[in-house]
Amino acid sequence: MSRVAILDDYQQVALKLADWSSISGRVAVEVFTDTLAEEDQIVQRLQPYEIICAMRERTKFPRSVLERLPNLRFLTTTGMVNRAIDLDCAKERQIVVSGTGGGGNATVEHIWALVMAVSRCIVTEHNNVRDGNPQWQTCIPTGLSGKTLGLIGVGRLGSATAKIAKMFAMKVIGWSPNLTSERAEQAGVEFCPSKEELVKQSDFISIHMVLSESTRHLFGATDLALMKPTAFFINTSRGPLVDEKALLEVLQNKGIAGAGLDVFDQEPLPQDHPLRKLSNVVLSPHNAYVNDTSYEAWWSQTVDNIEKYLEGKPVRVLYKL
Repeated sequence: MSRVAILDDYQQVALKLADWSSISGRVAVEVFTDTLAEEDQIVQRLQPYEIICAMRERTKFPRSVLERLPNLRFLTTTGMVNRAIDLDCAKERQIVVSGTGGGGNATVEHIWALVMAVSRCIVTEHNNVRDGNPQWQTCIPTGLSGKTLGLIGVGRLGSATAKIAKMFAMKVIGWSPNLTSERAEQAGVEFCPSKEELVKQSDFISIHMVLSESTRHLFGATDLALMKPTAFFINTSRGPLVDEKALLEVLQNKGIAGAGLDVFDQEPLPQDHPLRKLSNVVLSPHNAYVNDTSYEAWWSQTVDNIEKYLEGKPVRVLYKL
């Protein structure tokens, strides 16, 4: 019987949101609800398993981990892209890697949840009302109409975010290292010739880039210093795209109005991290991609992936055979 490890199931729903009966009796499933960061701990936990189910990029599978998992033959991940898996190494070791599709618009919805939360002081006023603050209103929300949204990255998510911004009568500008005026026009976004110009103009900045060596700390201290003191920064992409130390400093000094952050340099965010103590941030635990629609699709397809692997006919394979 094949041993299956389900990783990082924070909400303990993997076995509830899909019908696993099709592979019942053929696999022994174990669920882990925590994330391990140390490679030695990951290897020690996962060495016995033939099949591993990864939730996005929570647990990393670089070559240094994959080479120490002798029993691993099949790795299935939620989503059709997982940059935490070394696909070249997996292919060399004849480890089949499959993904899952579907998921809807969870991230776009979350982007706007953060925009509205920070701009309208939702968390602050919620806490005031709940905690019995005698001062009935304590801040003035920032309106969206007529404001400028600056998008760093105008791909699928950036384009979808722009469409919603226009429903709020916002001006939308965009920049990325590879963005052209033609592509910006296709996305319905005004092309900005430089990051500096985008930062200076924007009342809200939302970043939508893929993390790589070339984009690490793409948004740094110099950029933060150019932001309007009334501006807000939103990040639902990857923490290291931004210089977190510089962002923390500007937030502590009230150099900008606030930030809505779903991603961080280290996840889960350490309990003693100073971001947890700031009043001008709205924080979420890297769950922009999470909702019932995406989870139901991902876990159902995970079961299908395992079933097809057991039959010797893997589907949704993430590398070219």
